[in-house]
Amino acid sequence: MPHDSAPDPRAAQRLQWTRQALADPQACLERASVDAGMRSYWRSQGTGPSRIVMDSPPGLDDPRPWLRMRELLEGGGVRVPEVIAADIESGFLLLEDLGGPTLAQVLDSDNADALFDGAIDQLLRLQRIAPPADMGLFGEALLQRDAGLFEEWFLVRHLGIQLECDESDLLEIVQRRLMDNALGQHKVLVHRDFMPRNLMPVAGGPAVLDFQDCVRGPIAYDPISLFKDTSVSWPLARVDGWLARYHAHAAAAGLPVPPLAQFLRDADWMGVQRHLKNLGIFCRLHYRDGKSWYLANIPRFIAYLEEVLPRHPQLQPLQELLDGKIKPALAAREAAGSDAA
Repeated sequence: MPHDSAPDPRAAQRLQWTRQALADPQACLERASVDAGMRSYWRSQGTGPSRIVMDSPPGLDDPRPWLRMRELLEGGGVRVPEVIAADIESGFLLLEDLGGPTLAQVLDSDNADALFDGAIDQLLRLQRIAPPADMGLFGEALLQRDAGLFEEWFLVRHLGIQLECDESDLLEIVQRRLMDNALGQHKVLVHRDFMPRNLMPVAGGPAVLDFQDCVRGPIAYDPISLFKDTSVSWPLARVDGWLARYHAHAAAAGLPVPPLAQFLRDADWMGVQRHLKNLGIFCRLHYRDGKSWYLANIPRFIAYLEEVLPRHPQLQPLQELLDGKIKPALAAREAAGSDAA
């Protein structure tokens, strides 16, 4: 990773603040991770233990929602990073260094059961926290926005697919069914990105990251996000087993899960809604933000749709769109060797 040695003013300000916060005039910084947003993370190297600097540029990213949510989660027993120093106005936080590899980087078929058990434990702690009265709702507005991402950025911008009126009507029906399913579920605190790359395998953990966008929303959202993400694809039967294991623990913890068969259906449908949204987001990150590496996730998420849609006849129009237009358009792009903007 490159060192934080660029001559731009923000880099100099970040380094100066870090050295003051650490009381180490020789400390230096190297990039710790790349975020999909405007926030960046840097690892210190110096005379003392390494720390993480969260850089939230003023006017582009506000660290206060992250700090508020961190306090809420910690109060509920969720393992979150310790804050060592903060300068809210400048947009800098000094955090404990939870290490290099994320859960996504250490998961394999042999250790997945044990590691996911730890993740489920943290998720249950999170879901048992009562959402504050002023917390945002994962409701109609967010669901409508997500549906628009799929059509605008994935179908139209990326694949050049213009739906006929009847096709557009059928897609709208499927999206409506997915939204109604989400809206009909019991509401709990929802992380919205509770997946292995946002979990750190540390003592008392895994520690939970990237939690600033928590909302009150459907109980199946985070469980399906944990097992179907951007890092590793698992056999469907194994995912079903983990979902059943989560369900048993959630019921024992008093969380408002429906009967298992209904929960598994809810998780499938919640997953489809999320997969469609993510396909749109990957393309938006490519075309709008120049972060083209997100396009590599598209085949994985198409596969997620392919494996679960045949289970649900009510979503058949989406299966027809996938087979009739989306997969041929993706194949044509691949054959042309063109993933450029």
